[in-house]
Amino acid sequence: MTERFHGSFTQQEPIPDEGIKAANAVMQSGRLHRYNTSGDEVAEAALLEQEFAASVGARYCLAVASGGYAMTTALRACGVGHGDKVLTNAFTLAPVPGAIAAVGGVPVFVGVTEDLVIDLADLAAKLDQAKVLLLSHMRGHICDMERLMAICDAAGVTVIEDCAHTMGAAWNDVPSGRWGRFGCYSTQTYKHINSGEGGLLICDGAEDMARAIMLSGSYMLFEKHRAAPPVETFAQIKYETPNISGRMDNLRAAILRPQLRDLATQAARWNARYRVLEHGLVNTPGLRLIPRPAKEQFVASSFQFLLLDWDAPAVADVLARCAARGVELKWFGGAEPTGFTSRYDSWRYAPSDPMPASDRVLAGVIDMRLPLTFSEDDCALIARIIRAEVGAVYQMSGTQSAAPG
Repeated sequence: MTERFHGSFTQQEPIPDEGIKAANAVMQSGRLHRYNTSGDEVAEAALLEQEFAASVGARYCLAVASGGYAMTTALRACGVGHGDKVLTNAFTLAPVPGAIAAVGGVPVFVGVTEDLVIDLADLAAKLDQAKVLLLSHMRGHICDMERLMAICDAAGVTVIEDCAHTMGAAWNDVPSGRWGRFGCYSTQTYKHINSGEGGLLICDGAEDMARAIMLSGSYMLFEKHRAAPPVETFAQIKYETPNISGRMDNLRAAILRPQLRDLATQAARWNARYRVLEHGLVNTPGLRLIPRPAKEQFVASSFQFLLLDWDAPAVADVLARCAARGVELKWFGGAEPTGFTSRYDSWRYAPSDPMPASDRVLAGVIDMRLPLTFSEDDCALIARIIRAEVGAVYQMSGTQSAAPG
């Protein structure tokens, strides 16, 4: 009998009971706005900021409406404006170049390697084109951060990290988001902690965070923050910085705080599922697994592999055959952007020269969500289905690919 998977790739776990209780308390109070507090009450948003900053070792943290808003705020706080070029990954998702465009900047795309990280040789070749790199740790893959920072520091290029897929992750024991000037995180439903939409922004620079807080729409209520610089930091900045409202509310913060406390446990659960999939796909003919370096402490809420140098019809056949057995795979090599799989040549507001080496990699990227509603047995079943269908198509088509992972 042919096995079939019956789970949902978009179904997340429920919000913890503690989060539901805290959310109910906020709703019963009616004080959802982060600055609407009573007496000595500390807002849930301020407490979340304080706790997140402590969790990653940052001086300051700001809770905002989305990960995209966190990125635009970081770019504005770094002085990026109309016409300024900003380096960023060719392999990322649309909110990253979208954030650059939102502040009037111009994305300059940097290539991707077969390990699904930014191509540091291509980055070095393009450093003279911009003063800021918005680095996307796309799908949780972290590059050699010591080498990247050395390259950027030598060129005077500021690094902003997009950590939407790396909350709780680290490189060489340094948390993701702590390498650059700013770290930007998402709490959208498919990320590591879930408030539907939301984001967090961290930094160590007092003036940087003062600008970010003013940009987020603090009016003159910045003293109500717990993870903010001293009030005197705002003395001049408050007159110079526009209000571009994008605050997180107390309801979302209340939902997130218990999840943040449980993040390490959840990360271990994700990684256990990842390793089951990885083990089940080792040495599949025609399929290349993505290596995970020893210095990378990842949190695997998704899974990727490469069908490198396969013909497009053969890749499409694999996807269709897996889908018929209940396994939903996304393909970054499709002719048209679909769902979350747009790529640098899809964003016509940010034209780029062709990047043949990256195009070859992107044409083979297969992506899969890995929700914690899946058991380890589910993951073993999914691996068997993918292995069987990749192997069948590979054998039938005679597709030539890179050495199996």
